[in-house]
Amino acid sequence: MRFVVITGMSGGGKSTALRMLEDAGFYCVDNLPVPLIEKFVELIAAPGGEVTKVALGLDVRADQAFADVQKILEKLRVNGYSFEILFMEANDRTLLKRYKETRRVHPLSPDGRIEDGIHKERGILKDIRNKSDYVIDTSNLLTRELKEELDRIFVQNEEYNSLMINVLSFGFKYGIPADADLVFDVRFLPNPFYIDDLKYKTGNDKEVQDYVMSFQEAHIFIDKLADMIEFLLPNYVKEGKYQLVIGIGCTGGKHRSVTLANQLYARLKNKGGYGLKISHRDVGQGVS
Repeated sequence: MRFVVITGMSGGGKSTALRMLEDAGFYCVDNLPVPLIEKFVELIAAPGGEVTKVALGLDVRADQAFADVQKILEKLRVNGYSFEILFMEANDRTLLKRYKETRRVHPLSPDGRIEDGIHKERGILKDIRNKSDYVIDTSNLLTRELKEELDRIFVQNEEYNSLMINVLSFGFKYGIPADADLVFDVRFLPNPFYIDDLKYKTGNDKEVQDYVMSFQEAHIFIDKLADMIEFLLPNYVKEGKYQLVIGIGCTGGKHRSVTLANQLYARLKNKGGYGLKISHRDVGQGVS
């Protein structure tokens, strides 16, 4: 039997993940009373049972209650029960935005500031987050992208390193992305903007891609960049990093940066083992 415990920050996507796993054939239970968790696991894991995939959602409701949850999980492991822990994460800014949009109160700060509840919850969940098998940061994930990640882990059973990589093209004239961890400037390459037939196309069009990649410098750049990123990834994982934003910029974010971002995405996709998405921030801006 595959048994998954889903927990994480309130507003981080736990309920959404449960619904998606239910659609994938998991028997899902959310917010069992703490004293019933152990009995539930004993019953569901009994020989002869028909259920082969189970997901159990666990929330922070109070300090003592969640401390009890962690003790029960440790006891289950000692008693020979095997399970995986999926931790749903998001940054403070995203969590605060989600709470304000839904007008919900934070479970740990019902009469106070949402920020205080988020800070308190991070402290309570720090230990189980560090012990989790998978950490998914939903700060910049679309719903379909979260579904793809869960499908990779729990349906296709691919190797997963809890690192979400976002390859992001952008235009320097619109500013460097504030959340970029690594930024690379490809303005050293000839600009398709000055070619009439390419001016109104983008790096998603084959004609622009062929032009940009017709220069030896573009091939040398992408080879060296991919080599460096492949070296960095396992080291970022080792240090506990869960999200990496790689920014590739040109002047307007429509031609060169889009082409090279697509190239890097293709290289990393072939490697597998990581969550991966691509975004073209400024491809829809005016001609530049």
